[in-house]
Amino acid sequence: MGTPPPSFHVLAKPAGAQCNLACRYCFYLSKAELYPGGTFRMADEVLEEFLRQYIEAQRMPAVTISWQGGEPTLMDLEFYRRSVELAEQYARPGMQVNYTIQTNGTLLDEEWCAFFKRHHFLVGISIDGPEALHDACRVDRKGRGTFARVMRGLSLLQEHGVEHNILCAVHAANGDHPLDIYRFFRDDVGAQFIQFIPIVDREGDTATDRSVRPAQWGRFLCNVFDEWVRHDVGEIFVQHFDTALAAWVGHPPGLCTFAPTCGAAVALEHNGDLYPCDHFVEPDYLLGNIMEKPLANLVGSEKQLRFGQAKRDTLPRACRECPVRFACHGGCPRDRFVATHHGKQSSNYLCEAYRMFFAHIGTPMQIMAYLLRQGRYADEIMEILAQEKRAGIARG
Repeated sequence: MGTPPPSFHVLAKPAGAQCNLACRYCFYLSKAELYPGGTFRMADEVLEEFLRQYIEAQRMPAVTISWQGGEPTLMDLEFYRRSVELAEQYARPGMQVNYTIQTNGTLLDEEWCAFFKRHHFLVGISIDGPEALHDACRVDRKGRGTFARVMRGLSLLQEHGVEHNILCAVHAANGDHPLDIYRFFRDDVGAQFIQFIPIVDREGDTATDRSVRPAQWGRFLCNVFDEWVRHDVGEIFVQHFDTALAAWVGHPPGLCTFAPTCGAAVALEHNGDLYPCDHFVEPDYLLGNIMEKPLANLVGSEKQLRFGQAKRDTLPRACRECPVRFACHGGCPRDRFVATHHGKQSSNYLCEAYRMFFAHIGTPMQIMAYLLRQGRYADEIMEILAQEKRAGIARG
């Protein structure tokens, strides 16, 4: 049995795949079929074992407890009160315990938001842009748009001063509107932290029509970056851009998609089953159950180690020889299903997008990396670019 990394992350799903919505691109709703007849509610004994084992296994001075779904607010608030009590009970003296939850926002009320504020939760809320773009796919079980309900939840979070970020799925229906979406988040929502995630809905060796197209995703990132780098550096934080800057500076990525290997973020189902990743909740990938085997042993198992190393070991030749490998590392393995000309290894469906994006941002990233190495601020690039623009106009 191997040793788990000094710090690893668990995405816990207390309500399993259950959700009050029926988003048209959701990859997780079907996971309910893995547990026929299940209650999809994490029992108190599983909750306590998870928190005890997770906290005890951490060798770093801080731990983050992350709740996801499905929709985690389908669990009543008492479940989360109990989770905070247990976390504080098992935390070592001086250990910092952080809490995060990812929600669709439709079930939030004053009581939820007061609880989040009291316990310093970071709340991720899913919004796919302005109303028409959001409601194209984020619908309830009657097919009705959810924008108004989500915005009500967001307003409550803001009224209570809850730290939050925006998670925006980018798909075929909204992928041609990067600036409409970004400016909506910036100007109307007042977002400071934004995550964009590409929807790749796979059927066999092809992507469905709901999926964002590679060139579409590349253009989306490039267009948002151009707006951000000229106006919003230091004010708005976009996960893809922060991760890219880390690569240019030589720091580890903050996003597993662009890490050399996988395996440091596992997924815990409601019954204690542990999987190597949120995107690999499948019977063949099951590591075990924390009620039967210690969490630390499962995370440090040979099976999990092989899973993590496979990302690097199975890189196709095109990735190994790619000039932006240092920033991309082949992307997420779940998206590697496009046949290559060099044997059995598959390339990433989004390869075109990432080659476009990383090539596009190269010069401004080099400038920001230089500024940081000089002990200066990355936001100075905005004035540098403005001066270049003024000089170009003067020359013209």
